[in-house]
Amino acid sequence: MNKQLERVSFTGALVTLGIVYGDIGTSPLYVMNALIGDAGKMGNISPDYVIGSISLIFWTLMIITTLKYVVIAMQADNKREGGIFALYALVRKNSKWLIWPTLIGGAAILADGTLTPAVTVTSAIEGLKKQHLGPVVFSNSQHNVLIITTVVLLVLFMIQRFGTGVIGKSFGPVMILWFGFLAVFGIVNLINYPMILKAISPYYAIKILFSPVNKVGIFILGSIFLATTGAEALYSDMGHVGKKNIYVTWPLVYSTLFLNYLGQGAWIIRHAGDTAYRHLSNLNPFYEMLPGPWRLVGILLATLAAIIASQALITGSYTLVDEAIGLKFLPRMVIRHPSNIKNQIYIATVNWILCIITISVVWFFGSSQKMEAAYGLAITITMLMTTVLLHEFLNKHLNKGTALIIALFFGFIELIFLISSLVKFIHGGYVTLTIMLGILYIMWLWYFGNKRREHYEKESEYVSLLDYRDQLSKLSADNTIPLFTTNLVYMTKIKGDYQIKRSTMYSILDRQPKRAKVYWFVTVNETNAPYESNYTVDLLETHNVVNIQLYLGFRKSQSVSIYLHQIVNHLVEQGILEPQIPTYSTERQRKVGDFKFVIIKEQPADLIVSDQLSSLDRRLIGGRIYLQKITASPVSWYGLEFSNVIEESSPLFITQDRDQYLIQKKIYHRGSLSKTEK
Repeated sequence: MNKQLERVSFTGALVTLGIVYGDIGTSPLYVMNALIGDAGKMGNISPDYVIGSISLIFWTLMIITTLKYVVIAMQADNKREGGIFALYALVRKNSKWLIWPTLIGGAAILADGTLTPAVTVTSAIEGLKKQHLGPVVFSNSQHNVLIITTVVLLVLFMIQRFGTGVIGKSFGPVMILWFGFLAVFGIVNLINYPMILKAISPYYAIKILFSPVNKVGIFILGSIFLATTGAEALYSDMGHVGKKNIYVTWPLVYSTLFLNYLGQGAWIIRHAGDTAYRHLSNLNPFYEMLPGPWRLVGILLATLAAIIASQALITGSYTLVDEAIGLKFLPRMVIRHPSNIKNQIYIATVNWILCIITISVVWFFGSSQKMEAAYGLAITITMLMTTVLLHEFLNKHLNKGTALIIALFFGFIELIFLISSLVKFIHGGYVTLTIMLGILYIMWLWYFGNKRREHYEKESEYVSLLDYRDQLSKLSADNTIPLFTTNLVYMTKIKGDYQIKRSTMYSILDRQPKRAKVYWFVTVNETNAPYESNYTVDLLETHNVVNIQLYLGFRKSQSVSIYLHQIVNHLVEQGILEPQIPTYSTERQRKVGDFKFVIIKEQPADLIVSDQLSSLDRRLIGGRIYLQKITASPVSWYGLEFSNVIEESSPLFITQDRDQYLIQKKIYHRGSLSKTEK
């Protein structure tokens, strides 16, 4: 972890504002508008309704965002990483069933990440309709809004490869202006109706849920919940900026948000009965409360802030996927580190899949109003699942009674939010839930496919490399077999007790004996130091069977071919290996021979005929292997694109099943029946 993330600094706070708070920081753009829609129209709104609604917002931010996530959940960090997968890694040993809330919650937050950029950017661009910016007049066409939104999103996803540090530093100053703007104009309008400050009391939050002025009853919480949808992303982004920087900046952000909600509430109370507004059900009080010359400034700042809002979910998605890969929930993908900070990553596959789905969502819904109707449903599921896992974490650090009370407290509140948000399903929530189920299905296939494969892989599927030293040395010296290559390299993990998959030895000895001068078994280990590169050599008391443990920093290229050539040169120069001077070569004084890299790919064909597998197990294991085929190839993962690589298919299970009912019927010998048949 970079020391910058371990201490509080102005730069760290600036990056935090630019990365973490975009989603929750733009909630004033649409929460109060949604509450006006719940009331039916402005003329139906009373001071009690507004004060009660803002009180609900204040205490929702206090209980869910501040208390649950900032105070409690951020203590549950896994090597300074946050999010539901990091939390699961801390408690998974407690119970096997915890895998289910983890997979469901992880799929839900990844699905919600496709809707957040769509709704925030679209709502911002729509705010520019009919506005004048110098000689430029923005059109009122929704089709043009969708085109501009698509372009903005494409640019946003394209710049992700430069790293969140670069993005955070550029977005941070904008967010400082944004939060300052929220606070100033919140106070300006608050002064005109100071009685709105009563909203700080929880009495009004409870009262509004049962008051006749609230026409939708408990379902008002579906709109209130929009104010805290960025809380889970805040927890996920902890590894990008450090928890201390969040501790310092959140009180400032919370204060500015609440001041702006108070200002909007004061404006609504003062203008609800005005002739110009009383019959309107769809207006944005955030823009309406701004004085004439400041409205355009507010729209421009809101546009920039809404674009930045997408960043929290995008960077959070990278972190979640990285953790999911480590927990074997998702297939391996190529992960890049644009900066010297390990926690700041970029996953191109995730970036572009997210981009395609997000833009599709924009065009499917067509307007921010329709998107907002579906917004927040999936994230309530994630919050509930996080509470389940948090209970297990608290059990280890508090007494069980206290942990249960805390979990029931948050779980009850979030369950009410979920129930109140279910109405969103028919208004578009089914889109994010469908995406969630798709992600969940992939996770289910990969995770349980691995588990079922491991179940059927008996101990005989692993052998000790030490037991084959003599055979390999003998094969290397057997001149009756043509030389396959000078250096035969297998990219395979060797465990501490020299255990290696039988398929590797099967490839060398059984498929077709592969004679080589030196046999290399290479394990690549990623380290926390950005540019570390070192290795250990174990010749297993031979002169040509070599176990290489390669340790590479997370920013180092995994070009195994380059490293291995250097290693062979070192060993030859040290007299550990014999020179491998080739007969023909364009390089003078070359001491290293040729290389062949073997990649063993599991072949699921034997699943069809294996009686020991149920139909579900065949589906799980076969699906897992199919996902492996269409994701990151070992050739690209290890940087072997320009090397001599052989990809071999290996049976998933080397050991063959025995049929106890197989009976020998006849034996023919030299055209006659054997004695047993006469």
